[in-house]
Amino acid sequence: MIIFPAIDLYDKKAVRLFKGNYDEMTVYSENPPEIAKDFAASGATHIHIVDLEGAKNGDTPNLEVVKAIKKASGLFCEIGGGIRDMKTVDKYIESGIDRVILGTAAVKDEKFLTEAVSKYGEKIAVGADIKDGYVAIKGWIEKSEYECFEFCEKMQTIGVKTLICTDISKDGAMMGTNHELYKTLSEKFKMQIVASGGVSSIEDVKKLANLDIYGAIIGKAYYTGAINLKEAIEVAK
Repeated sequence: MIIFPAIDLYDKKAVRLFKGNYDEMTVYSENPPEIAKDFAASGATHIHIVDLEGAKNGDTPNLEVVKAIKKASGLFCEIGGGIRDMKTVDKYIESGIDRVILGTAAVKDEKFLTEAVSKYGEKIAVGADIKDGYVAIKGWIEKSEYECFEFCEKMQTIGVKTLICTDISKDGAMMGTNHELYKTLSEKFKMQIVASGGVSSIEDVKKLANLDIYGAIIGKAYYTGAINLKEAIEVAK
């Protein structure tokens, strides 16, 4: 299992939200590329980046920081947050970003999603953010009409290879992750499943690794010191 330490960007800083609430934001660093270097020094191979401003507004206000993170770390970088047209996808891929994550757009614009998958294949992932059993959109502010598994089935049919699934109720709450959800997803679908939200202890990492899923994202637990990244990467192996 691959560990994806996360950098959430807002106003060019590394921040974390509590359960997706923009009013409950903690700034952890004003120098995100330095954090990326620390990830690399701890043995990470992949970084998960979210542009929280982009998620709200649908543009790329932190593009230069994203490029600096890639350059500073030299690691595999994936980015999500507000990517709603091909121009933005092209911009990130041409900037050297390894994988682009579509969230709201994957729910709202099937034509665009299909076009992106057709053009870039495995470089396109989909983020399914789950709130009360349904997929949430627009920075988790709105709930869509799609039930979780129905949406995943549709993504698999379209040809999406990687699905990043977040249980919003667990995100940033440091109360453990939703193991049952990831167990079900790994059994039901052939996509690469990435667990996100609430991975808050080495025990969580062990349980997820035993499910034989593709990856797990570690966010707040890294910043608070609840998880030692080096240890998590070893356990995940």
